[in-house]
Amino acid sequence: MSFDRSALARATHAHGPVMRVVIVRVRGSTPREVGASMLVWPDGQSGTIGGGELEFQAAARARKQAQPRALVTLPLGPELGQCCGGAVTLLMERFDIADTAMPLPYARPLDPHDDPADMPQSVARLVHDGALDGPTVLEGWFIEPELRPAHSLWIYGAGHVGRAIVGVMAPLTDWRITWIDTSPARYPATREPGVSYLPAVKPADAVRHAPDHAEHLIVTYSHEMDLEICHRLLSRDFAFAGLIGSDTKWARFRSRLKALGHAEQTIDRITCPIGDPVLGKHPQAIAVGVAADLLTRARAASHAAKDGATGDMTMTQDADQGAGA
Repeated sequence: MSFDRSALARATHAHGPVMRVVIVRVRGSTPREVGASMLVWPDGQSGTIGGGELEFQAAARARKQAQPRALVTLPLGPELGQCCGGAVTLLMERFDIADTAMPLPYARPLDPHDDPADMPQSVARLVHDGALDGPTVLEGWFIEPELRPAHSLWIYGAGHVGRAIVGVMAPLTDWRITWIDTSPARYPATREPGVSYLPAVKPADAVRHAPDHAEHLIVTYSHEMDLEICHRLLSRDFAFAGLIGSDTKWARFRSRLKALGHAEQTIDRITCPIGDPVLGKHPQAIAVGVAADLLTRARAASHAAKDGATGDMTMTQDADQGAGA
């Protein structure tokens, strides 16, 4: 988890001053990890620190909080109606629109009575270097890196399936969604926070604007539109591409893409059908299957990257030992 400046700016703009509640310490079994946060205002809230009675009590305390900063520890026992058995320490901070311009990474003392200007040198170095894998406690200070979504998801089509997928994926802050369709009128009246809306008369023209590491889901209302998007994608780099459709549709697409000059091995880079057929064909069922697949791929890639880094470190250590032998 990281500090989401844009979400905070949207909330303060819409609701005025808000309280941000973030988990800074955990002990034992807890529903969420350090860095999980929520925003609370008088008649609403967004985000989650684990739900249930913990979140209810935290939100109630945040609304009553008179001071701009407070540190609260809540045990997750019978008194909260929870059986986790652990405890969470929450930092509650009030923000208004002007506060959202603070420098990031965001560092401040956990003790509300300590002077934020009296930053330890070790904290200052870490903030300056920006080498943070996630929220960190150092010498009584809590440091959060800026939220930088690791995944770029481009969704073509704002019909029933596209809307369902966006509804599932948009709350996941590690995913930056770009949503493409032929007209602004194709999108829902209520916009999802954090989603970039990109109307394009020819959605395939948007493909060239995607980063090379983007993941693409093609769920438009037109087979011809789908085919052109596939054709454009196969002519460039991408991390993943999924096309909605049946085995029959994909067989026809494969033939037409081959006629357009794409090799079989290149065409195999597109996944069709998408989702989990066992779950059914309802838009929400497709969305759940697609989301599960994307998250599973992301987790596997993350583990592979960590294993690779560990392997590189081991090889370096072995080489150093060999050089010193």
